[in-house]
Amino acid sequence: MTSTGMNIRGIELRRVELPLVSPFRTSFSTQTERDVLLLRVETDDGEGWGECVAGEDPLYSSEYVDASADVLRRFLVPALSAYREGAGITSAIDVGQALAPVKGHRMAKAALEMAVLDAELRAQGRPLSRELGSVVDRVPSGVSVGIQDSIPRLLDAVGGYLAEGYVRIKLKIEPGWDLEPVRAVRERFGDDVLLQVDANTAYTLRDARHLARLDPFDLLLIEQPLEEEDVLGHAELARRIEMPVCLDESIVSAQTAAAAITLGACSIINIKPGRVGGYLEARRIHDLAVAHGVAVWCGGMLETGIGRAANAALAALPGFTLPGDISASGRFYATDITEPFVLDDGHIAVPTGPGLGVTPLPEILDEVTTTTEWIPLP
Repeated sequence: MTSTGMNIRGIELRRVELPLVSPFRTSFSTQTERDVLLLRVETDDGEGWGECVAGEDPLYSSEYVDASADVLRRFLVPALSAYREGAGITSAIDVGQALAPVKGHRMAKAALEMAVLDAELRAQGRPLSRELGSVVDRVPSGVSVGIQDSIPRLLDAVGGYLAEGYVRIKLKIEPGWDLEPVRAVRERFGDDVLLQVDANTAYTLRDARHLARLDPFDLLLIEQPLEEEDVLGHAELARRIEMPVCLDESIVSAQTAAAAITLGACSIINIKPGRVGGYLEARRIHDLAVAHGVAVWCGGMLETGIGRAANAALAALPGFTLPGDISASGRFYATDITEPFVLDDGHIAVPTGPGLGVTPLPEILDEVTTTTEWIPLP
């Protein structure tokens, strides 16, 4: 990235509330709406947008949206201007170093880095996809299917998504909702459907024999079956089952990815930029995985069009060889805050405009906004 210097005047924290088109149930919660924290960075040359993917409650990870807003307000935003003995950052590449003294809070850090990246690249007329190293102009789109009330309801949902053109189906699973849903989907839709499962840490190594019963269904992968800190357990599980083990919650940095690969804990990594602290760290994980022959794909966190645009740019890198969770806006939202992303022949187009390539639609943004807060920088 070319550093041309930048002066950040201030940062707006904006909360918006968006209802989901249908409840989304995982092994740890059921969501019916999203309380989203957006960031708008204002510089001498323009503005940039970022999205924090932290949920309302600390259930997927230790982060939650109220805490993200608090740490941004009290620590992270002030850290930008305090960097280099008060000289401040000169480029988005400085953001990680400026925020490093604050432990954790990767989702909040990622949102701030995203907004600064967007502002800087917009001013330079450069798209994020090109900056990250994209090699395609569209990415294959998979869809995540939450836990349903019944098998017939699950089959209706999967059938609908396949009819829309999604190229890969991911089923959320938990103890008591695993073998039968997978079997039913395979029997109804056949072996040609790309199918994977996501446990969101719902199992333990004691369930290895049970999870091995999923092997005959020719799944692409099983995602994060064990607790996020149980990397050794995942390595042992990978030796006991045939389907590839993919890590999600366990991977929070390039360093943890390297450890997991070395230990044999995974052969696939789900890269979520918010979980790892930003898109620049996500690219480092991508490069590491490619060097070790480990496949990667881009996960989703029910993002609005802001985060979805950035994810599409990331997923256009060469190492993303599996379909990600970058679905159409309509999968989760009847009305998105940007121009909606639509499915075209099973793919989502990578934005080509400067920065993220999208901006919020003012009238829709105002309608869904619940609070705003302006933080000036000295």
